[in-house]
Amino acid sequence: MMKLAILSTAVATTAAFAPSNSPRVGANLRMSEEESSAEQPNFSPTEMNAFSESSTGSSAVAASINGWVADESLPCFGLPGAIAPTGFFDPLGFAQKGISLNEVKRNREAEVMHGRVAMVAAVGYLAGESISGPFSIVGPANDQLQQMPAPAFALLTVTIAAMELKRATIGWVEPDFGSWSKTLWKLRDNYYPGDVGFDPLGLKPTDAEEFANMQTREIQNGRLAMIGVAGMCAQELVNHRSIMETLTFYQKVYSGVNPYEACGDTIIC
Repeated sequence: MMKLAILSTAVATTAAFAPSNSPRVGANLRMSEEESSAEQPNFSPTEMNAFSESSTGSSAVAASINGWVADESLPCFGLPGAIAPTGFFDPLGFAQKGISLNEVKRNREAEVMHGRVAMVAAVGYLAGESISGPFSIVGPANDQLQQMPAPAFALLTVTIAAMELKRATIGWVEPDFGSWSKTLWKLRDNYYPGDVGFDPLGLKPTDAEEFANMQTREIQNGRLAMIGVAGMCAQELVNHRSIMETLTFYQKVYSGVNPYEACGDTIIC
């Protein structure tokens, strides 16, 4: 009876570290006077991959997601993204000491997703203004959305809403209205910020170091795209010209040509 009690306590203690949304794992116990053994739970590698023994003999579990293990002693809990020459750059303190892991992951989620949207938008600004679309939409990109037919605009809205809802079900904990403060803005423990499982080209590396390098490249390009798109949008709001028209305008200015020479009553410059 004493052996059975000790083994039951050990198995229950180990299973307590499993994420709440991971599949239940059964442990078959076989006891006899000559033999006592317990089958350890077979956790998924993306959820639990490290078991370590402390000096007191108790077991601890470190969660690894895509090779990343949250480390409170490192800036931003060790998430990739810092490069030379600035290194870890956080002048506003979004990832300063005292910020919870969930907050850091949520901020990284927002940064990654907005960076992806900005990269698509940067291409869209140039392509949309250079190529005639299916609805004969013309002019600066800032003025093109309102030219879309109502059915197409409604379809676009529904598509974006469906994608966002899908992302929420993947990364966010289901709301508990009985205890909303514990689940509001709460990301799943085994969710890596931005990893929604969409990889049609199979570009996601399986090696932890390669994955961290790819994440760093994506984040840096996303940051640059966010700044670039903000500049494109501001420029078009100011002069109401497309990107290429603005480049042509200033090319004439710096070449000593009057950019308004061809302007007249019927030509708007």
